Amino acid sequence: MPKKLWEPSKALIKNSNLYSYEKFISKYYKYNISRNYKKLLKWSVKNPKDFWNSIWKYFQVIGIKTNKFKLTKDLINSKFFVNSKLNFTENLLVKNSNQKAITFVSENGYREQKSWKELNIDVKKIITFYKKISISENDRIAAYTPNQIETVQCFLSASAIGSIWSSCSPDFGVPGVIERFSQIKPKLLIITDKYYYNGKEINIIERLPKILKKIKSIKSVLILNYPGKKLRKLKKIKNIKIYYFAEIKKLEISTNKLKKFDFDHELAILYSSGTTGKPKCICHRSGGVLLQHLKEHQLHCNIKPNDNVFYFTTCGWMMWNWLVTALASKASILLFDGFPMHKSPELLLKIANREKVTLFGISAKYIDQLIKQDVNVKEKIKLKSLKTICSTGSPLSNDGFEFVYKNIKKNVHLASISGGTDIVSCFVNGNIYSAVNSGEIQDNGLGMDTAVFSEKGKSILNKKGELVCRNAFPSMPLKFWNDPGKVKYKKAYFSKFKNIWHHGDYAERKNNGSYIIYGRSDATLNPGGVRLGTAEIYSVVEKFKEVKESIVVGQSWDNDIRIILFVVLSKKNKLDEKLISKLKTTIRYEASPRHVPAKIIAVSDIPRTKNGKIVEVAVKNVIDGNKINNIEALSNPSALNEYKNLIELKSQ
Repeated sequence: MPKKLWEPSKALIKNSNLYSYEKFISKYYKYNISRNYKKLLKWSVKNPKDFWNSIWKYFQVIGIKTNKFKLTKDLINSKFFVNSKLNFTENLLVKNSNQKAITFVSENGYREQKSWKELNIDVKKIITFYKKISISENDRIAAYTPNQIETVQCFLSASAIGSIWSSCSPDFGVPGVIERFSQIKPKLLIITDKYYYNGKEINIIERLPKILKKIKSIKSVLILNYPGKKLRKLKKIKNIKIYYFAEIKKLEISTNKLKKFDFDHELAILYSSGTTGKPKCICHRSGGVLLQHLKEHQLHCNIKPNDNVFYFTTCGWMMWNWLVTALASKASILLFDGFPMHKSPELLLKIANREKVTLFGISAKYIDQLIKQDVNVKEKIKLKSLKTICSTGSPLSNDGFEFVYKNIKKNVHLASISGGTDIVSCFVNGNIYSAVNSGEIQDNGLGMDTAVFSEKGKSILNKKGELVCRNAFPSMPLKFWNDPGKVKYKKAYFSKFKNIWHHGDYAERKNNGSYIIYGRSDATLNPGGVRLGTAEIYSVVEKFKEVKESIVVGQSWDNDIRIILFVVLSKKNKLDEKLISKLKTTIRYEASPRHVPAKIIAVSDIPRTKNGKIVEVAVKNVIDGNKINNIEALSNPSALNEYKNLIELKSQ
């Protein structure tokens, strides 16, 4: 029997958004449901047109709605709200009061906030700036910035005029940024002069000439200064117009009425982890993202007007997009930038308490770090406003679940959630009606026919298998950029099971509908809950003459994943400390600190398929002690013996 850690009170249920929504659909859709999540989930999956129509109506989305849907067995080409129109930003700037809309807090304690009125004004001034430099509908705007207020404002202004947003966090190295942004050909680059991490100042602006040299589409650069710090100015760059954010403050407010765009209009481009070649550019649609986030925020996380929502994220992770959309629920958002344990392992919890945070979003890795540092704040930091703790990024262990209730807060809804960059939302979610059991995600998201399949494509319970989704949903990607005929898109999600979304997560579904996520079932790395691709590591390692070839895998370690790099050395070379240090330093600079392997180990051979492909998943299964599927497909299966029971993989 699962260990029950929390269950909602009757008062909480009756005052929840979910209960209010149930009454709404009982009234307007003549389907009587009363505090029964299973019944509601079944209705939402069986009646997709009614369900998604009800989401638009219940949340009073501003726009022009049709009732046209094109839902077929061919999920990739299904469409919701055909010919409907809305403006994403208009639906986020739903307030114009003096109440706070956004708060920024840096690791060094610097704090600033913007009211809804100030946010509206700033967004309209940035629109004026975009028009001034000839940014228009469908132009791409790329941001290489920390998680600061100006970044949110620039994003809202971009979606307001129908241009397409894309952002990378500053911990990505120059090659990683070029690899991503060069594919989408941005017209404008927004960059912050520097950022801080664990007390160290890191200069970003010095990277600009290298970026501009490689991305010729950039015609203008907008430079932000790090909040509370003096701006680093830049020398002129030939053929590039340089602007500073302070100049925007002097501009007139745009008085143009916001145009409504097609429901499927491009909103933002996010990036896949890049397991094979360059990261794929995943293009998301405005209407689908808006509806999905409204549903998740209010029905699954019970966010209400004037709540204060926080998620520890960078601008390079999909949870940043998820956090920003909380504005559409008339909640304020809290942005944090820096090291989450700077000078104190309790830093984020202290900030959450001081800022009266109602939803506290973090990664499973962060909770594991709190456990390691034996943090116990339940008595000294009361977190009176806190209603919900969300955890995502990687699987939250039983110890992590139990730690939250024992050491942080007893009466709180711990909503472990799981989805991905691919859908910029969740497949499985929290459920305010049900108990929280140790180690289990509560249920499917509404409208999501999520399941676990065997290798043969059969739905299974109480066994490990592949996480899938059997129906279309509005936040499926619109397309991959530069992907004629959706070839890469189909291969990424629909090649394993016909007309079934295959997500690449290893999972188990219980009899009660809850889930345990075990991590990636493909070659994607997931250290600390941040999805990374092996290709970016290979592109660095292959430049080393000392290394003949290599293979990168993620090892399950300490309730997380750590990166292991195996290398076959060229003749007469040794894997000494000097070479290990050189490899790690170069990977850190050219990819990011997150890509640096925890261990680098020399081997004599690398397993391959009969057509020559290296098999990362087989190596991962060997070092994790799991069964290897399709071993008959390997040309050299005996090579796997070298990876078994390695002493180096049994220590920190």
